[in-house]
Amino acid sequence: MSKRVVITGLGVAAPNGVGIPAFTNALKNGISGIKHDAQLQELQFSCQIAGKPEISDELKSHYFTELELRGFNSTGILYGVIAGIEAWKNAGLPIENNNEPDWDNGTIFGSGTSGIDKFRESIYKIDELQTRRLGSTVVAQTMNSGVSAYLGGKLGLGNQVTTNSSACSTGTEAIIMAYDRIRSGQAKRILAGSTGDSGPYIWGGFDALRVCSSKFNDNPEEGSRPMSATAAGFVPGSGAGALVIEDLESALQRGATIYAEILGGNVNSGGQRGNGSMTAPNSDAVQRCITTAITSSGISANDIDAINGHLTATTKDSLEIENWTKALNRNGNNFPYINSLKSMTGHCLSAAGSIESVATVLQLYEGFLFGNTNCEDLHPEITALVDASKIPLKTINTDLTIIAKASFGFGDVNACILFKKFEN
Repeated sequence: MSKRVVITGLGVAAPNGVGIPAFTNALKNGISGIKHDAQLQELQFSCQIAGKPEISDELKSHYFTELELRGFNSTGILYGVIAGIEAWKNAGLPIENNNEPDWDNGTIFGSGTSGIDKFRESIYKIDELQTRRLGSTVVAQTMNSGVSAYLGGKLGLGNQVTTNSSACSTGTEAIIMAYDRIRSGQAKRILAGSTGDSGPYIWGGFDALRVCSSKFNDNPEEGSRPMSATAAGFVPGSGAGALVIEDLESALQRGATIYAEILGGNVNSGGQRGNGSMTAPNSDAVQRCITTAITSSGISANDIDAINGHLTATTKDSLEIENWTKALNRNGNNFPYINSLKSMTGHCLSAAGSIESVATVLQLYEGFLFGNTNCEDLHPEITALVDASKIPLKTINTDLTIIAKASFGFGDVNACILFKKFEN
Protein backbone atom coordinates (compact mmCIF):
# COMPACT_ATOMS: atom_id res chain seq x y z
CA MET A 1 0.00 0.00 0.00
CA SER A 2 1.30 3.47 -0.88
CA LYS A 3 2.25 5.66 2.05
CA ARG A 4 1.15 9.27 2.56
CA VAL A 5 4.11 11.62 2.29
CA VAL A 6 4.60 14.82 4.29
CA ILE A 7 7.15 17.58 4.82
CA THR A 8 8.52 17.85 8.36
CA GLY A 9 11.56 20.12 7.99
CA LEU A 10 12.58 23.21 6.01
CA GLY A 11 15.91 24.93 5.42
CA VAL A 12 17.10 27.67 3.10
CA ALA A 13 20.06 29.78 2.05
CA ALA A 14 18.45 32.29 -0.31
CA PRO A 15 19.65 35.66 -1.65
CA ASN A 16 16.93 37.40 0.39
CA GLY A 17 17.24 35.38 3.59
CA VAL A 18 19.49 32.72 5.08
CA GLY A 19 17.48 30.58 7.50
CA ILE A 20 13.71 30.08 7.60
CA PRO A 21 12.85 33.06 9.91
CA ALA A 22 14.72 35.61 7.73
CA PHE A 23 13.41 34.07 4.50
CA THR A 24 9.77 34.04 5.73
CA ASN A 25 10.08 37.69 6.74
CA ALA A 26 11.48 38.56 3.29
CA LEU A 27 8.61 36.74 1.53
CA LYS A 28 5.93 38.48 3.54
CA ASN A 29 7.49 41.93 3.14
CA GLY A 30 8.68 41.75 -0.47
CA ILE A 31 12.36 42.06 0.48
CA SER A 32 14.75 41.61 -2.44
CA GLY A 33 18.15 39.94 -2.25
CA ILE A 34 19.37 41.32 -5.58
CA LYS A 35 22.38 43.62 -5.35
CA HIS A 36 25.07 45.19 -7.50
CA ASP A 37 27.96 42.75 -8.03
CA ALA A 38 31.37 44.46 -8.26
CA GLN A 39 33.03 41.35 -9.73
CA LEU A 40 30.54 41.21 -12.63
CA GLN A 41 31.17 44.90 -13.32
CA GLU A 42 34.94 44.37 -13.22
CA LEU A 43 34.60 41.48 -15.69
CA GLN A 44 32.48 43.68 -17.99
CA PHE A 45 29.34 41.54 -17.87
CA SER A 46 26.25 43.08 -19.47
CA CYS A 47 24.32 42.12 -16.33
CA GLN A 48 26.09 43.47 -13.24
CA ILE A 49 23.52 42.53 -10.61
CA ALA A 50 22.93 39.17 -8.90
CA GLY A 51 21.23 37.38 -6.02
CA LYS A 52 23.68 35.69 -3.60
CA PRO A 53 23.07 34.46 -0.04
CA GLU A 54 25.11 36.39 2.51
CA ILE A 55 27.11 33.90 4.58
CA SER A 56 29.36 35.18 7.37
CA ASP A 57 32.51 33.36 8.56
CA GLU A 58 30.75 32.86 11.88
CA LEU A 59 27.82 31.10 10.20
CA LYS A 60 30.22 28.88 8.24
CA SER A 61 31.84 27.78 11.52
CA HIS A 62 28.45 26.46 12.76
CA TYR A 63 28.35 23.95 9.89
CA PHE A 64 31.99 23.16 9.05
CA THR A 65 35.05 22.40 11.16
CA GLU A 66 38.18 24.54 10.88
CA LEU A 67 39.88 21.65 9.09
CA GLU A 68 37.01 21.33 6.57
CA LEU A 69 37.19 25.05 5.81
CA ARG A 70 40.92 24.91 5.03
CA GLY A 71 41.15 25.23 1.23
CA PHE A 72 37.36 25.14 0.96
CA ASN A 73 36.05 27.04 -2.08
CA SER A 74 32.68 25.63 -3.16
CA THR A 75 29.74 27.98 -2.67
CA GLY A 76 27.23 25.35 -3.82
CA ILE A 77 28.29 22.85 -1.15
CA LEU A 78 28.36 25.65 1.43
CA TYR A 79 24.76 26.71 0.67
CA GLY A 80 23.55 23.10 0.43
CA VAL A 81 25.02 22.04 3.76
CA ILE A 82 23.62 25.12 5.54
CA ALA A 83 20.11 24.59 4.10
CA GLY A 84 20.22 20.81 4.55
CA ILE A 85 21.35 20.83 8.17
CA GLU A 86 18.83 23.56 9.01
CA ALA A 87 16.01 21.43 7.52
CA TRP A 88 17.22 18.37 9.49
CA LYS A 89 17.27 20.29 12.80
CA ASN A 90 14.01 22.02 11.92
CA ALA A 91 12.45 18.55 11.58
CA GLY A 92 13.55 17.80 15.16
CA LEU A 93 15.96 15.10 14.01
CA PRO A 94 19.19 14.47 15.92
CA ILE A 95 22.67 14.58 14.40
CA GLU A 96 24.19 11.50 15.97
CA ASN A 97 27.76 10.27 15.81
CA ASN A 98 26.92 6.56 15.83
CA ASN A 99 29.24 4.01 14.27
CA GLU A 100 26.33 2.55 12.29
CA PRO A 101 24.84 4.30 9.23
CA ASP A 102 21.19 5.37 9.58
CA TRP A 103 19.58 2.89 7.17
CA ASP A 104 16.15 4.59 7.21
CA ASN A 105 17.33 8.05 6.13
CA GLY A 106 18.88 9.33 2.92
CA THR A 107 19.31 12.42 0.77
CA ILE A 108 18.52 13.35 -2.83
CA PHE A 109 20.15 16.75 -3.20
CA GLY A 110 20.51 18.24 -6.67
CA SER A 111 23.19 20.42 -8.16
CA GLY A 112 24.00 22.06 -11.48
CA THR A 113 27.77 22.42 -11.31
CA SER A 114 29.81 21.85 -8.18
CA GLY A 115 32.81 23.85 -6.99
CA ILE A 116 33.51 25.77 -10.18
CA ASP A 117 35.79 28.21 -8.30
CA LYS A 118 37.67 25.23 -6.87
CA PHE A 119 37.98 23.83 -10.41
CA ARG A 120 39.46 27.13 -11.61
CA GLU A 121 41.91 27.21 -8.71
CA SER A 122 42.91 23.59 -9.45
CA ILE A 123 43.37 24.19 -13.20
CA TYR A 124 45.81 27.05 -12.49
CA LYS A 125 47.78 24.90 -10.03
CA ILE A 126 47.99 22.01 -12.50
CA ASP A 127 49.10 24.34 -15.30
CA GLU A 128 51.78 25.74 -12.95
CA LEU A 129 53.05 22.16 -12.31
CA GLN A 130 51.74 22.16 -8.72
CA THR A 131 49.46 19.12 -8.92
CA ARG A 132 50.70 17.82 -5.57
CA ARG A 133 49.53 21.00 -3.88
CA LEU A 134 45.86 20.55 -4.84
CA GLY A 135 44.87 19.33 -1.36
CA SER A 136 42.91 16.31 -0.21
CA THR A 137 39.37 17.71 -0.63
CA VAL A 138 39.52 18.90 -4.23
CA VAL A 139 37.64 15.84 -5.56
CA ALA A 140 34.86 16.07 -2.96
CA GLN A 141 34.44 19.80 -3.68
CA THR A 142 34.31 19.45 -7.46
CA MET A 143 32.37 16.21 -8.05
CA ASN A 144 28.75 16.90 -8.91
CA SER A 145 27.60 14.73 -6.01
CA GLY A 146 29.76 16.68 -3.56
CA VAL A 147 26.75 18.25 -1.85
CA SER A 148 24.98 14.94 -1.13
CA ALA A 149 28.30 13.35 -0.08
CA TYR A 150 28.95 16.13 2.45
CA LEU A 151 25.38 15.94 3.81
CA GLY A 152 25.47 12.13 3.89
CA GLY A 153 28.63 12.20 5.98
CA LYS A 154 27.51 14.92 8.37
CA LEU A 155 24.21 13.12 9.06
CA GLY A 156 25.43 9.50 8.79
CA LEU A 157 22.82 8.65 6.15
CA GLY A 158 22.63 4.98 5.13
CA ASN A 159 19.76 5.03 2.63
CA GLN A 160 20.03 6.50 -0.88
CA VAL A 161 22.59 9.33 -1.02
CA THR A 162 22.57 10.89 -4.47
CA THR A 163 22.72 14.09 -6.50
CA ASN A 164 20.35 14.65 -9.43
CA SER A 165 20.93 17.26 -12.11
CA SER A 166 18.30 18.57 -14.55
CA ALA A 167 19.11 22.26 -15.09
CA CYS A 168 16.46 24.55 -13.60
CA SER A 169 14.11 21.61 -12.87
CA THR A 170 16.66 20.03 -10.52
CA GLY A 171 15.17 21.06 -7.15
CA THR A 172 11.57 20.21 -7.96
CA GLU A 173 12.69 16.91 -9.48
CA ALA A 174 14.68 16.02 -6.31
CA ILE A 175 11.55 16.46 -4.18
CA ILE A 176 9.49 14.28 -6.56
CA MET A 177 12.22 11.59 -6.48
CA ALA A 178 12.20 11.68 -2.67
CA TYR A 179 8.39 11.50 -2.64
CA ASP A 180 8.47 8.40 -4.87
CA ARG A 181 11.03 6.67 -2.63
CA ILE A 182 9.11 7.36 0.59
CA ARG A 183 5.74 6.48 -0.95
CA SER A 184 7.02 3.09 -2.06
CA GLY A 185 8.36 2.36 1.44
CA GLN A 186 12.06 2.32 0.47
CA ALA A 187 12.98 4.96 3.05
CA LYS A 188 11.43 6.64 6.08
CA ARG A 189 12.94 10.04 5.45
CA ILE A 190 14.78 11.75 2.59
CA LEU A 191 16.45 15.13 2.86
CA ALA A 192 15.52 16.59 -0.54
CA GLY A 193 16.67 19.80 -2.11
CA SER A 194 19.12 21.41 -4.48
CA THR A 195 21.92 23.92 -4.55
CA GLY A 196 23.51 26.30 -7.04
CA ASP A 197 27.02 27.78 -7.05
CA SER A 198 27.41 31.53 -7.42
CA GLY A 199 29.82 33.63 -9.42
CA PRO A 200 30.87 34.70 -12.90
CA TYR A 201 32.02 31.25 -14.06
CA ILE A 202 28.48 29.90 -13.56
CA TRP A 203 26.72 32.97 -14.92
CA GLY A 204 29.02 33.92 -17.83
CA GLY A 205 27.38 31.61 -20.36
CA PHE A 206 23.95 33.11 -19.68
CA ASP A 207 25.33 36.63 -20.02
CA ALA A 208 26.84 35.61 -23.38
CA LEU A 209 23.44 34.22 -24.46
CA ARG A 210 21.94 37.69 -23.78
CA VAL A 211 19.21 36.25 -21.58
CA CYS A 212 20.20 38.24 -18.49
CA SER A 213 18.83 41.60 -17.38
CA SER A 214 21.22 44.44 -18.24
CA LYS A 215 18.98 47.52 -18.07
CA PHE A 216 18.80 47.79 -14.28
CA ASN A 217 22.46 47.76 -13.22
CA ASP A 218 21.89 51.03 -11.33
CA ASN A 219 18.62 49.80 -9.73
CA PRO A 220 19.35 46.18 -8.73
CA GLU A 221 16.12 45.54 -6.83
CA GLU A 222 14.05 46.45 -9.90
CA GLY A 223 16.04 44.18 -12.22
CA SER A 224 14.08 40.93 -11.88
CA ARG A 225 10.63 41.52 -13.41
CA PRO A 226 8.65 38.30 -14.00
CA MET A 227 5.36 38.85 -15.88
CA SER A 228 6.17 42.53 -16.42
CA ALA A 229 5.87 44.39 -19.73
CA THR A 230 9.35 45.79 -19.04
CA ALA A 231 10.94 42.41 -18.18
CA ALA A 232 14.37 42.41 -19.77
CA GLY A 233 15.84 38.99 -18.96
CA PHE A 234 16.60 37.10 -15.78
CA VAL A 235 18.90 38.15 -12.95
CA PRO A 236 21.35 35.36 -12.03
CA GLY A 237 21.03 33.98 -8.50
CA SER A 238 22.29 31.19 -6.27
CA GLY A 239 21.61 29.43 -2.97
CA ALA A 240 19.95 26.26 -1.73
CA GLY A 241 16.63 24.98 -0.43
CA ALA A 242 16.01 21.81 1.57
CA LEU A 243 12.98 19.84 2.79
CA VAL A 244 12.74 16.77 4.99
CA ILE A 245 10.32 14.41 3.20
CA GLU A 246 8.89 11.74 5.52
CA ASP A 247 6.19 9.09 5.62
CA LEU A 248 3.14 10.24 7.57
CA GLU A 249 3.17 7.32 9.98
CA SER A 250 6.76 8.07 11.05
CA ALA A 251 6.04 11.82 11.37
CA LEU A 252 2.96 11.24 13.58
CA GLN A 253 4.79 8.64 15.66
CA ARG A 254 7.49 11.11 16.66
CA GLY A 255 5.14 14.10 17.00
CA ALA A 256 6.84 16.09 14.23
CA THR A 257 5.60 19.43 12.92
CA ILE A 258 3.96 18.74 9.55
CA TYR A 259 4.31 21.70 7.18
CA ALA A 260 2.42 20.22 4.23
CA GLU A 261 1.55 17.03 2.41
CA ILE A 262 2.85 16.08 -1.05
CA LEU A 263 -0.03 14.82 -3.20
CA GLY A 264 1.93 13.86 -6.30
CA GLY A 265 4.05 15.13 -9.15
CA ASN A 266 5.43 14.46 -12.59
CA VAL A 267 8.70 14.82 -14.48
CA ASN A 268 8.96 14.72 -18.27
CA SER A 269 10.72 16.16 -21.32
CA GLY A 270 9.60 17.65 -24.61
CA GLY A 271 12.44 15.81 -26.36
CA GLN A 272 13.50 19.09 -28.02
CA ARG A 273 10.88 18.32 -30.67
CA GLY A 274 8.01 20.45 -31.98
CA ASN A 275 8.44 23.96 -30.56
CA GLY A 276 10.90 22.62 -27.95
CA SER A 277 14.67 23.10 -28.15
CA MET A 278 17.69 23.15 -25.83
CA THR A 279 16.51 26.54 -24.49
CA ALA A 280 12.77 26.63 -25.34
CA PRO A 281 9.98 24.53 -23.84
CA ASN A 282 7.80 22.19 -25.86
CA SER A 283 4.35 23.46 -24.84
CA ASP A 284 2.68 20.04 -25.26
CA ALA A 285 5.19 18.53 -22.82
CA VAL A 286 4.71 21.34 -20.28
CA GLN A 287 0.92 20.90 -20.37
CA ARG A 288 1.22 17.11 -20.16
CA CYS A 289 3.58 17.42 -17.17
CA ILE A 290 1.02 19.59 -15.33
CA THR A 291 -2.02 17.43 -16.18
CA THR A 292 -0.21 14.19 -15.28
CA ALA A 293 0.90 15.69 -11.94
CA ILE A 294 -2.73 16.62 -11.21
CA THR A 295 -4.03 13.15 -12.14
CA SER A 296 -1.37 11.42 -10.05
CA SER A 297 -2.39 13.62 -7.09
CA GLY A 298 -6.01 12.47 -7.24
CA ILE A 299 -7.39 16.00 -7.52
CA SER A 300 -9.00 18.10 -10.26
CA ALA A 301 -7.57 21.23 -11.86
CA ASN A 302 -10.28 23.28 -10.12
CA ASP A 303 -8.88 22.28 -6.69
CA ILE A 304 -5.69 24.30 -7.23
CA ASP A 305 -5.77 27.58 -5.28
CA ALA A 306 -2.44 28.98 -6.41
CA ILE A 307 0.56 28.35 -8.64
CA ASN A 308 4.17 29.08 -7.84
CA GLY A 309 5.45 29.48 -11.37
CA HIS A 310 8.87 29.09 -12.98
CA LEU A 311 8.45 32.61 -14.51
CA THR A 312 11.99 33.87 -15.07
CA ALA A 313 11.32 37.37 -16.51
CA THR A 314 12.14 36.40 -20.09
CA THR A 315 9.97 36.44 -23.21
CA LYS A 316 8.72 32.95 -22.24
CA ASP A 317 6.65 34.16 -19.23
CA SER A 318 3.45 34.70 -21.25
CA LEU A 319 3.90 31.29 -22.93
CA GLU A 320 4.18 29.68 -19.48
CA ILE A 321 0.92 31.33 -18.37
CA GLU A 322 -0.76 30.24 -21.62
CA ASN A 323 0.37 26.64 -20.96
CA TRP A 324 -1.13 26.78 -17.45
CA THR A 325 -4.46 28.11 -18.82
CA LYS A 326 -4.62 25.25 -21.32
CA ALA A 327 -3.48 22.52 -18.88
CA LEU A 328 -5.96 23.62 -16.19
CA ASN A 329 -8.69 24.74 -18.62
CA ARG A 330 -8.97 27.85 -16.44
CA ASN A 331 -8.45 31.48 -17.44
CA GLY A 332 -9.57 35.04 -16.70
CA ASN A 333 -11.03 35.35 -13.23
CA ASN A 334 -11.29 31.58 -12.86
CA PHE A 335 -7.48 31.19 -12.94
CA PRO A 336 -5.67 30.38 -9.65
CA TYR A 337 -3.46 32.99 -7.98
CA ILE A 338 0.06 32.91 -9.42
CA ASN A 339 3.36 34.25 -8.14
CA SER A 340 7.09 34.10 -8.89
CA LEU A 341 9.80 34.19 -6.23
CA LYS A 342 12.36 35.25 -8.83
CA SER A 343 11.27 38.89 -8.50
CA MET A 344 13.02 38.86 -5.08
CA THR A 345 15.84 36.34 -5.57
CA GLY A 346 16.68 36.31 -9.25
CA HIS A 347 16.87 32.97 -11.03
CA CYS A 348 18.79 30.59 -8.74
CA LEU A 349 19.18 28.06 -11.59
CA SER A 350 19.68 24.52 -10.18
CA ALA A 351 18.63 25.81 -6.72
CA ALA A 352 15.47 27.55 -7.97
CA GLY A 353 13.02 24.66 -7.63
CA SER A 354 13.95 23.82 -4.05
CA ILE A 355 14.11 27.40 -2.76
CA GLU A 356 10.75 28.11 -4.44
CA SER A 357 9.27 24.89 -3.00
CA VAL A 358 10.30 26.00 0.50
CA ALA A 359 8.53 29.32 -0.20
CA THR A 360 5.44 27.44 -1.45
CA VAL A 361 5.25 25.24 1.65
CA LEU A 362 5.68 28.25 3.96
CA GLN A 363 2.71 29.95 2.26
CA LEU A 364 0.50 26.90 2.89
CA TYR A 365 1.65 26.48 6.49
CA GLU A 366 1.45 30.16 7.49
CA GLY A 367 -1.60 31.16 5.42
CA PHE A 368 -0.32 33.84 3.07
CA LEU A 369 0.47 34.42 -0.59
CA PHE A 370 3.55 36.57 -1.25
CA GLY A 371 3.20 39.46 -3.68
CA ASN A 372 4.86 39.76 -7.08
CA THR A 373 7.26 42.69 -6.95
CA ASN A 374 8.28 44.68 -10.04
CA CYS A 375 5.22 43.81 -12.13
CA GLU A 376 2.89 46.77 -11.66
CA ASP A 377 3.06 46.95 -15.48
CA LEU A 378 1.78 43.44 -16.22
CA HIS A 379 2.56 42.19 -19.71
CA PRO A 380 -0.49 42.69 -21.99
CA GLU A 381 -0.12 39.12 -23.35
CA ILE A 382 -0.60 37.89 -19.76
CA THR A 383 -3.57 40.12 -18.89
CA ALA A 384 -5.22 38.88 -22.10
CA LEU A 385 -5.13 35.38 -20.56
CA VAL A 386 -5.74 35.88 -16.82
CA ASP A 387 -7.32 38.53 -14.63
CA ALA A 388 -4.83 40.96 -13.05
CA SER A 389 -6.36 40.28 -9.62
CA LYS A 390 -4.86 36.76 -9.81
CA ILE A 391 -1.34 38.24 -9.86
CA PRO A 392 -1.15 40.02 -6.48
CA LEU A 393 1.46 42.77 -6.18
CA LYS A 394 1.43 42.75 -2.37
CA THR A 395 1.27 39.89 0.14
CA ILE A 396 -2.25 38.61 0.86
CA ASN A 397 -3.11 36.81 4.10
CA THR A 398 -5.29 33.93 2.96
CA ASP A 399 -5.72 30.25 3.69
CA LEU A 400 -4.71 28.16 0.70
CA THR A 401 -5.30 24.40 0.45
CA ILE A 402 -3.40 23.29 -2.67
CA ILE A 403 -0.50 24.99 -4.48
CA ALA A 404 1.08 23.71 -7.70
CA LYS A 405 4.81 24.29 -8.15
CA ALA A 406 6.51 23.84 -11.51
CA SER A 407 10.02 24.22 -12.91
CA PHE A 408 11.15 24.09 -16.52
CA GLY A 409 14.81 23.76 -17.55
CA PHE A 410 17.38 23.84 -20.34
CA GLY A 411 17.23 20.63 -22.33
CA ASP A 412 13.41 20.92 -22.51
CA VAL A 413 12.88 19.24 -19.12
CA ASN A 414 9.86 19.78 -16.86
CA ALA A 415 8.81 19.04 -13.28
CA CYS A 416 5.51 19.78 -11.51
CA ILE A 417 4.52 18.96 -7.92
CA LEU A 418 1.34 19.46 -5.86
CA PHE A 419 1.57 20.53 -2.20
CA LYS A 420 -1.45 20.46 0.13
CA LYS A 421 -2.11 22.00 3.52
CA PHE A 422 -1.92 19.08 5.94
CA GLU A 423 -5.11 17.59 7.39
CA ASN A 424 -4.91 14.27 9.20
